[in-house]
Amino acid sequence: MTSAQMLSFPTKRMHAARADKGLTSTDHIVQALSRAIIDHELQAGEKLKEQRIADQFGVSRTLVRQALYQMSQKHLIRIEQARGAFVATPSIKEAREVFGVRMALEAAMVDSLVANINAHKIKTLRAHIKAEATAVHSADASNRIELLGDFHVLMAELLDNDVLAQLLQDLISRCALITLLYQSKNAASHSHDEHVGILQAIVDKDASKAKKLMQSHLQSVLASLDLNG
Repeated sequence: MTSAQMLSFPTKRMHAARADKGLTSTDHIVQALSRAIIDHELQAGEKLKEQRIADQFGVSRTLVRQALYQMSQKHLIRIEQARGAFVATPSIKEAREVFGVRMALEAAMVDSLVANINAHKIKTLRAHIKAEATAVHSADASNRIELLGDFHVLMAELLDNDVLAQLLQDLISRCALITLLYQSKNAASHSHDEHVGILQAIVDKDASKAKKLMQSHLQSVLASLDLNG
């Protein structure tokens, strides 16, 4: 890998992260790098050069190290002594475990959402689904990946549960690395259609169906991975 390939997340994403108010410089770096992982703009095993990140954000290497340490605690990167930081390379065991946690967590989440659904929340979810539909048929793969992942986080946010939303964001970031490594080349993605079905079950206040559809949705993603190695 050449030095030009060491870091590949786009400048516009860094500017967008900096524009978010209420976040520290370290938070901005974590947010931008995490999103780059979700969008597959950073590859598993890719080296993250401290000085280049510092220059692009206009911060000290000390702040960059703090951000990288935080990300290592979330298992998104690994830090090797005397070698530096690298985007994590999840194992097959970790892949199965992450999806297992998501299945349990998100089944409970949709159950709570059905119990607390209202017209405003339905309108918000439908607006997101509409944006997804547009993205699915566009050439902007980055936006499509972002919206498909954000559907899950949005449900947690609608429950006004910041801890759950952050936990899901971290898990989705790890899933992005997992799919990048293990996604079958012939796997077809039906995530948007499955999201539509989940939303309809929520609108119908059918908690049992919503939970089954969510678990089936995540199981279909897991089944598309080549985890037999």
